[in-house]
Amino acid sequence: MFVYILTNRTKTTLYIGVTNDLSRRLFEHRNGFGSSNSFTSKYNCYYLIYFEEYSTPKEAIEREKELKKWRRQKKEGLINKKNPRWKFLDIDP
Repeated sequence: MFVYILTNRTKTTLYIGVTNDLSRRLFEHRNGFGSSNSFTSKYNCYYLIYFEEYSTPKEAIEREKELKKWRRQKKEGLINKKNPRWKFLDIDP
């Protein structure tokens, strides 16, 4: 299970999600699967900048909820620890 953070090209918007298959989920985000009114579609958040892996769905969901409550500054600090340049990450299928 993965908790992940996406951003838009200008890195002004953050999206936090959870999935059991990160490659598949990124493909879905980038190719418009799901609602066209989704947050990621609306704000063009298709670029992976951070992720964490968990053993159980419960752990991942709890972490996702925790991160979503954080202020942006704290989220940026988390991202900066693992990806200080905010490089767009590629995950191979």
